[in-house]
Amino acid sequence: MNPVVAFVVVMAVWTVSDFVAKKTKSLLSSLFVASIIFLIGFLTNIFPEDLLAASSLLALAGVVVGFIIVHLGTMISVEDFKRQWKTFIIGVVTVFGIGIALYIASLLFGVSLTQAAEDGYATALDFVIAGTGALSGGTISILLVQEAALGVGLTSVAIFPVLIAALQGLVGFPLTSIILRREAARVKAEYRAGNLESAKELAAEASTESKLPPAFRTTAGTLFVVGLAVLLAIGVNNLTNGTLNTFVVALLLGITLRAFGIFKPSVLQGIDSLGLMMIAIMILVFGPLATVTPADVSALAVPLILAFVFGVAGIAGFSALAGKLLGYSVPMSVAIGLTSLYGFPGTMILSQEAARGAGETPEEVAAIEHEILPKMIVAGFATVTITSVVVTSIIVGSIGGGS
Repeated sequence: MNPVVAFVVVMAVWTVSDFVAKKTKSLLSSLFVASIIFLIGFLTNIFPEDLLAASSLLALAGVVVGFIIVHLGTMISVEDFKRQWKTFIIGVVTVFGIGIALYIASLLFGVSLTQAAEDGYATALDFVIAGTGALSGGTISILLVQEAALGVGLTSVAIFPVLIAALQGLVGFPLTSIILRREAARVKAEYRAGNLESAKELAAEASTESKLPPAFRTTAGTLFVVGLAVLLAIGVNNLTNGTLNTFVVALLLGITLRAFGIFKPSVLQGIDSLGLMMIAIMILVFGPLATVTPADVSALAVPLILAFVFGVAGIAGFSALAGKLLGYSVPMSVAIGLTSLYGFPGTMILSQEAARGAGETPEEVAAIEHEILPKMIVAGFATVTITSVVVTSIIVGSIGGGS
């Protein structure tokens, strides 16, 4: 596809999605609207499969995603980060909740799950393991499941997590958007009651200048120094063979460099290229939709429906219970749990949309975002990037064990 045409089409989709999100005050999130448009476009062949790749935005996203995560780190103070230990626990509990809920589904509907397998000898437990890894994790978890499933000849089980990954945003985005609207309304009331940091305190914190020389505060200079931080994160990931994930290290570097005053809060804010970088990473969300085929969805319809119904029930139940015990509101707790369905950048975009939808002044929007965004960002890393990978790597060896 012509790159310029592809770029224009993608921008048109995002323009419509952003317009709908603003008109509905984020009841319909831009991510959800865009997902629907892209899914319909790919299924009907209105959009060619190479649309996103041809636009060059996918390639750009692969380069800049680390930059944005460092930027997110600089939006979180050390104090904010320390307060997120409860968020991390809720995220961990959620992943186990997904596994337990899917196991219950296998006990109730095991025959249906097995009969849905194209190759005829996958067990319900195989789908439980694959579904747990996919619903709670990202690319690494899916690859672990695929490798194990293909290793024992279970083609349908290998396809299953890919379909979940492609479709789970369609479930997670609208649910989180609705729930975060309730949380944002609660936070707004807290702000108006004077129970949160004032706008002046937030503004003073955000206006802190970097200790870097002026030459490194330009667009090019800022991208250079943030790029060095990303390269360091990649280096740590390589040295530890992925034990310390690139994106986790990038987030921690952002928080640390802000704490020492090397980076200002929201380090990329104000540079000329931030808008395009943000749009590029959003496109990462829609990439899997281009791989969905009606035949695959039809063949695995029963396990897909069961995985989403029981998976979301497990997320809601376990996250709400854990959050209640830790003193979080139910909406915030469930929103934290739902991050397992999409992770970053959805955690960032949905938080910002909820804040803009609830806040009536720039000060209120900033205060609401300050309360919600750190929790959602940490939650996404707790579920998708850390816990899911650990849990999946442990249980994935059981795929095919009952064959």
